[in-house]
Amino acid sequence: MKQRRQASLNMQAKRMSKKAQHYDFYLIGLGICLLSLGLVMVASASVTVADRHFADPLHYFWRQGIAATLGLLVSFLIIQTPLIIWQQLSVPLLMLGIILLILVLIPGVGREVNGSMRWISIGPLNMQSSEPIKLCVIAYLAGYLVRHREKVMTSFAGFIRPVGVVTLVAGLLLLEPDYGSAVVLFGTALGMLFMGGVPLSRFLVWMTTATAALISLAVLSPYRLQRLTSFMDPWEDPFNSGFQLTQALIAFGRGDWFGVGLGNSVQKLFYLPEAHTDFVFAVFAEEFGLFGSTLLVLAFLFLVWRAFVIAKLAEQSGKEFAAYVAYGIGTLIGLQAFINIGVNMGVLPTKGLTLPLISYGGNSMVVSCVLIALLVRVELENHQIEKNDIPEVTASYVA
Repeated sequence: MKQRRQASLNMQAKRMSKKAQHYDFYLIGLGICLLSLGLVMVASASVTVADRHFADPLHYFWRQGIAATLGLLVSFLIIQTPLIIWQQLSVPLLMLGIILLILVLIPGVGREVNGSMRWISIGPLNMQSSEPIKLCVIAYLAGYLVRHREKVMTSFAGFIRPVGVVTLVAGLLLLEPDYGSAVVLFGTALGMLFMGGVPLSRFLVWMTTATAALISLAVLSPYRLQRLTSFMDPWEDPFNSGFQLTQALIAFGRGDWFGVGLGNSVQKLFYLPEAHTDFVFAVFAEEFGLFGSTLLVLAFLFLVWRAFVIAKLAEQSGKEFAAYVAYGIGTLIGLQAFINIGVNMGVLPTKGLTLPLISYGGNSMVVSCVLIALLVRVELENHQIEKNDIPEVTASYVA
């Protein structure tokens, strides 16, 4: 009789342990849907360009598919990795990210594409340093806020130190130049510090200072100033500085309510430059219309909302590092999606940022998958049952 009761309790303990593996299938499902949609849109938007340059209409699709597969494999490992490891490695990860940003600026190591030094060639692969540094900065800031939260909330020195680190990283990004990534990274850092308890007055002062500095850099640079002026009135020079934006706006106009249908975009036929990368949302709007575009925007809004809900649950559970990581991921994805969609619609100046999980770009795809996987891991740890919560099944307990 005692043996039966002990076996029954053992089975109950195993079931409770399994319940601890609480995966957020809404988040996983949304991530897979966005990834799949991205593959479809890359294939649709790049078919004519790929056929002309590589004699293979699906050239970019196959490359994006490889990146997506790699991203999913890495994501599986990330989900199995406890967040405590990320916390312990947060500073070394930051140092590694900074080293990569320095290496890309060294002639012979970094590779120049379209006037920007953003890539490091590793055999057949090209690594874009500005993508992994986003993840490194989020991990570093989350660890810093856990270690020095009291100083961040009460002293100026505790606040300025991480700001100085992010400023250094943003400066290296501007040397590439990658103005868009610098803006997103700085915005994400300020958002995380605000969530970490920085007083509103100090936060507003430094946010204003950072905004003024970024605007000054844009105005003092001739090519960035040209982008700003063409963004404000692209129709003033529709065949030169305003060409890309006017073609994107035409794509939105052709999309109407429900679009012209998948694969039927005209603007991707050599009219709209970078149709499969920075401006894939314009092609999506042309093929799926206002209805489809609204659904995609809502999908990103749900993703950001879910990230903040997960972060709040982690904070309430006392898992501060996990909470700050989730806050950072939600802010980063939200900012990057907002800027990319705003650029496509002509309400923001061109930044050269990808739309997470949708635009073509292997580095962006892998890092986006890692970010989603980290959110899943945070949610998993939010619902894990501690050892002390599972009854210890022993002979004495059964007795």
